[in-house]
Amino acid sequence: MEFTRAVGQELQGLFLRRRIVKHKNSLPGRIGKFGTMGLLLLAGSVCGWTQTASTPAAPPADPMTDAVRQLQDEVRELRNAVIELRSEAGVYRAETEQLRKELEARGSVQAVVANPASGVSAPAALEDRVSSLEESSQLLTSKLDDQYQTKVEAASKYRLRLSGIVLLNLFSNRGYLDSQDVPTWAIPEIPNVSGQTFGASMRQSEIGLEVFGPHLAGAKTSGNLQLDFTGGSPNAPNGINFGLVRLRIASMRMDWKNTSLVAGQDNAFFSPLAPTSFASLALPAFSYAGNLWGWIPQVRIERRFKLSGAQRITLQGGILDNVTGELPSAFAPFAQAGESSGQPAYAVRLAWTRDVFGLPLTLGTAGYYSRQSWRFDHRVDGWAAMTDWSVPLTQRVSLTGEFYRGRAIGGLGGGVGRSVLFSGNSSELRALNSVGGWSQLKISATNKLEFNGAFGVDNPFAGDVRGFTLSPGFPAPLLQNRSSLLNVIYRPRSDLLLSGEYRHLRTFDVDAGSPTADQINLMMGILF
Repeated sequence: MEFTRAVGQELQGLFLRRRIVKHKNSLPGRIGKFGTMGLLLLAGSVCGWTQTASTPAAPPADPMTDAVRQLQDEVRELRNAVIELRSEAGVYRAETEQLRKELEARGSVQAVVANPASGVSAPAALEDRVSSLEESSQLLTSKLDDQYQTKVEAASKYRLRLSGIVLLNLFSNRGYLDSQDVPTWAIPEIPNVSGQTFGASMRQSEIGLEVFGPHLAGAKTSGNLQLDFTGGSPNAPNGINFGLVRLRIASMRMDWKNTSLVAGQDNAFFSPLAPTSFASLALPAFSYAGNLWGWIPQVRIERRFKLSGAQRITLQGGILDNVTGELPSAFAPFAQAGESSGQPAYAVRLAWTRDVFGLPLTLGTAGYYSRQSWRFDHRVDGWAAMTDWSVPLTQRVSLTGEFYRGRAIGGLGGGVGRSVLFSGNSSELRALNSVGGWSQLKISATNKLEFNGAFGVDNPFAGDVRGFTLSPGFPAPLLQNRSSLLNVIYRPRSDLLLSGEYRHLRTFDVDAGSPTADQINLMMGILF
C-alpha cells in the first residue's frame, strides 16, 4: 500500500507539472501524456496485483498470470509509443533547426542549443528551444512594426505620408509640335528643322507629401503638397534633362462628416475630370484641346447630401485667383488682367451621384465667372458653363467626359489658351468665345489591364479670330485644336506600371492650313 501511495503522489506531481506546459500538442506534452498513461497503467497493474495477492478468496495462480500478461501487453504498447515518439522527435528537431536557421538569417535571434552535459532531459531541452524561438519571433515582429510606423518622420508629432511616381517617357514624334515630350498642339513646318524626333524624359516624375493634422472644431485637418520637374530647363549643357521643380498643389483641408473646407492651390474643382494618360502628367491630357484645367489658388467649401436609394448630391462653391493665361513678367510680379479687376474669380458646381454596377455614376454642372481689366481700360466679363459626366456602361466599361461653352477663359485652357485678341494697333480688343470638350471610353479588361480611347476639341469662334492678330502669349491665328489618343496601361503590381500610347494632333491655323503631328510614347513608372 505504501508503494501505491507513493505512485499516486508521483502521478499527482506529474499532472501539476504538465498543466504549466504552454503548448499541449508540443513534443514535451506528448511525451508527458504517454508517460503518464504508462505510469497509470503500471500503477493500476501493480495495485491490481497487490490487491489480488492479498485476497484469499481467489486462487493465487490465475490472477498472477493475468496480471503478468496484462503488464506485458502494456509494456509492448509503451515500447511502440516510445518508438513513435522518437520518430516524431526527429521531425521536431529538424523543424526547429530550420526555424532557427531562418531567424538567424534575418539577424534577429541567437542560436539556442541544448547542452547535453547539463542534465536537462531531451523533452525539456526541445521545449526551451521552441520557447526561445517564439520570443525571438515576437521580437522580430515588433521591430518590423516599429520600422513600418516610422518610415517617414516629421518635425511635428503628426503623421506624414510620402507618395509620388518615378516616370520614364520614351517618345517618338512625327511632325512639328509646340513641345517634344508633352505636346498640346501641332505647329507649321519649320525650315531646316527635322520633323522626326526621338527622346527620353524623366521630367514628369512627381513627388507628394500629405500631412494629417489635429482635430479642430470637430473636423479632421490635413495638408497636401505636390511637385514635379517641368518648371523649365536651366541654361546649362544638357539642361533639357535637368528639369526645374514646379509647384502643382499646396492645399489644406478641414473635413467634417458632410462638409469640407479647402484652402490653397488646388485643381479646378468645377472641371474635375481628365482623360487617363501617363504620357501627359505635366499637363492634363487634352489641355488646350477641350479640357479646362488649372492648379489655381482658391478657397472653396463643399457640402454633401445623402438622398434615398444610395443617391448623393455634392454642392461646391468658392473664389479663385483670377487667372487669364498671360505670361508672367520675368522681373517683377506685375498684376495681370484678372488681378487688376480688383476681385477674384467665382465658381460653383452641382453634382448628382448614384451607384451603378457597383461604380459611381456622376452627372455634374458648373459655372465660372471672371472680371478682367485689360490695357487701354478694356473691361471684359469672362465666363463658362460646363457639364461633366462619368457613366459606367458595365462593370468594366465606362464613359467619361466634359463639355463647355465660354468666353475669355484662356486662363483655364479655353480658346487654345487665349482670353482676348487685339487688333494690329493694340487699341481694339475682342474677348474670345470658344466651345469645346472631350470624351473617353475606358475598358478595364482585368484588374491589372485597361484600354483607353479619347477625343477632344477646342474651337475658338472664327469670327473672333479673323482680323485680330495679336494675343498675349499664344498664337492668335489658331482656329481649332484637336487631339485624340489610344493607350494601354498594365499594372503587374500596385506599385509598377507599364504603358504605351499613340496620340494624334491636328491644329487649324488661319495662315498655315491644318498641320498634323503624331507621337508614340512608351512609359514605365514606379509608384511610392
